[in-house]
Amino acid sequence: MKQFFGMSQSGNLNDAVRGLNNPQLIMLLSNSEQFEKHVKQLETLYPKVPSIGCIGMSYDSRIVEKGVGIIAFKDGVSAAANVLEEASTMPVKYIERLEQDVEKIDGSQKDTVCIDFCSGNDACVLTTIHSVLKRQNISLVGGTGDAGKVSANGKVYEDAVAYAIVKNNDGRVKTYKENIYRQMGDYHFIASRTNKAEYILGALNGKPAKQVYQEILHVTDEEILTQTFKNPFGKISGNDTCIISIKEVNGNALTCYRQVNDSDVLILLELGDYRETVKNTIQTIKNDFPRISAVFSVNCLFRYLLFTENNYMQEYLGDMSALGNHAGLVGYGEHYNNQFVNQSMTCVVFE
Repeated sequence: MKQFFGMSQSGNLNDAVRGLNNPQLIMLLSNSEQFEKHVKQLETLYPKVPSIGCIGMSYDSRIVEKGVGIIAFKDGVSAAANVLEEASTMPVKYIERLEQDVEKIDGSQKDTVCIDFCSGNDACVLTTIHSVLKRQNISLVGGTGDAGKVSANGKVYEDAVAYAIVKNNDGRVKTYKENIYRQMGDYHFIASRTNKAEYILGALNGKPAKQVYQEILHVTDEEILTQTFKNPFGKISGNDTCIISIKEVNGNALTCYRQVNDSDVLILLELGDYRETVKNTIQTIKNDFPRISAVFSVNCLFRYLLFTENNYMQEYLGDMSALGNHAGLVGYGEHYNNQFVNQSMTCVVFE
């Protein structure tokens, strides 16, 4: 299979799709002002080609911050795209669509992946999707777009998740998740006074969450929102750690980008050597795949801001391009199988 990336910093869709012929799947990554126009225009240019889209930055060896990016798969791919609506209340109501698409593509764990763009309520959405994908052990990679909108097959949806089932007819697929953080000290916290609907973390070990965070890291209220780039929370799940970013200060509580429940055990994380971590990820992928057709990734907005602040973003994209054809989305939350994580990178590699 082949992966196409086209872009226009000014948002000219015709420029972004120049040279794109006979795609089997198209992913649209646009800006909030032009998104709906681009969705309609894309459907006119490539009628009946499966497509999904969201509002967000895109990249290959360059970053597209405000324009439009197009990522497409062709030559050896089978794909189906659709949407689960009512993501905030009852996405399972539309589960038959996903079941039919999985059956239609006739994929398996070794050659098929689900890519999704979500408008919100990610944890519930991922649980719903995973209930179908787990039957064939199909992996998932995706993320959250901006402004609560996604698109599928030429139509814009709010409160929904757009998905694509993609089968590589030429070889394997495999998904990866990268964590650039490590545990800080031996801090362990029991969460309480949480609000699942509002993603509020009220207390840690019985003390106000904001107070605990500030006393450990010696930061002001204003500094908390940037300190989370270096010191997010982590939730241990088996042998894995799910990163939890702080969104804002809410009185003596903290509002997070990911749901925290009463009695969850949390740890404090610190930024590790991210250059070394990226190097190790690239080497792992190369070891797993001597021949790589394409890599599609989702990088967290906070990683983008951290890398940019440290003048590493362009170097990072250059390092990843050494894998071959690499392109992706800057998301507001990352999806990895049935996990909703923050401040991470997830990707799928096509043989």
